[in-house]
Amino acid sequence: MAKTAHKPSPADTITNAIIDKLESGVRPWVKPWRPGLGGRPLRATGDPYKGINCFWLWLCAESAGYRSRTWMTYKQSQALRGQVREGERSQIAIFYKSYSKTVESPVTGDATGEMRRVLRSYAVFNADQIDGLPEKFYPCPVSVVAPDDALPDRAQRFLDALPATVHQGGDRAFYDRVADSITMPPVALFSTRAYFASTLAHEAGHWTGHPDRLNREFGRKFGDNAYAFEELCALSGQSAPCLTHHRTVCSWHNAGGHQAG
Repeated sequence: MAKTAHKPSPADTITNAIIDKLESGVRPWVKPWRPGLGGRPLRATGDPYKGINCFWLWLCAESAGYRSRTWMTYKQSQALRGQVREGERSQIAIFYKSYSKTVESPVTGDATGEMRRVLRSYAVFNADQIDGLPEKFYPCPVSVVAPDDALPDRAQRFLDALPATVHQGGDRAFYDRVADSITMPPVALFSTRAYFASTLAHEAGHWTGHPDRLNREFGRKFGDNAYAFEELCALSGQSAPCLTHHRTVCSWHNAGGHQAG
């Protein structure tokens, strides 16, 4: 008899995704761009999600670069005359509740209340994966880059020639060491194209440390020697220094890096 493939529980799915993110070496740093639309993820009814669903759907939206806050089931999208695009993959949302059930003892016949818990998941799609929904489900893109803003030719040639895999989406900039790719917020969220270029150059500095290239140790926590050195490597590739980098330099100094000569 063939063995049934083990299906991970909702808790396993979320836990494994968090671990993957931590192991990918994602690091927060200066954000010279306008953050995306804030607030908790929303149901099709407009009600906000609660508990672990908030964190989980935020993580899913950020990883995929979704701009909409709204998530819904396939049936809900159909009811709103929308259609999930072919090939789109759903994510899970969690349903959890506790309830008391009266149980009769088979020995004494006494009835007692027994606390029980239910944890289930159901499939949802982000509104960005669905065509034909009412306009209110799609956020209006707002560009903060001036129409006449442009990079110098040398800077633009550098970006065009960068051999790294670069994805645009979400509102965080990071290098994913496991996927070996850089994720950037869209250019339209930056105040200038120069800030976009400097941010990309910073993440490209981390990209050079991949095992298939310079094979640097990325560090395990903020402020340790390897972390501070890695940040300095990324800063060396950045064309627009920021005052917030002083924090990194101080960590490097405190870690003893200034003695390396």
